[in-house]
Amino acid sequence: MSTPLSEQGRSVLLAVARRSIACHLEGAPFEPSVREPELLQPLGAFVTLKAADGELRGCIGHLTPAEPLVATVARVAVAAAVEDPRFGAVTRDELDGLRVEVSVLSRYEPIAPEAVEIGRHGLLIRGQGRSGLLLPQVAPEHGLDREAFLAAVCRKAGLPGDAWRDPACALYGFTADVFGEEG
Repeated sequence: MSTPLSEQGRSVLLAVARRSIACHLEGAPFEPSVREPELLQPLGAFVTLKAADGELRGCIGHLTPAEPLVATVARVAVAAAVEDPRFGAVTRDELDGLRVEVSVLSRYEPIAPEAVEIGRHGLLIRGQGRSGLLLPQVAPEHGLDREAFLAAVCRKAGLPGDAWRDPACALYGFTADVFGEEG
């Protein structure tokens, strides 16, 4: 589905994510300037922020590629820090203690429930005017098997846990190149 980024590309994206958050919190403009072709391709991405204790502090992304990857990462990093409705906005004092993780997404495509591989596939479900998405790392991090992962993505969409069985709901899979800061 997707090709992993080079170590250089990963390092650049992590730095862009952190710098874009810092600049936003300081009220300073930030326009990432990169030359790496792999970072200029249109790909979806999520940025996850975790506190020192490993607890989630923010996670927002964009699934459908609409701009260069580096621009997507810069934009969703700020959104993860200040727009995730589950958390208050990250403060400047708090930023140094957060760990940044980036998930670069492949394109999503229809997937049969029995084809879902835990730890490999992320899921997107759409139905009844709702949608929900879980990244590939969610299932192993929470000890979910395939059926529990399918139920979790349904609940994330505000649907019944067995909505993935409903032919009126569309289930999609994708992979992700997931990398983060050492910490």
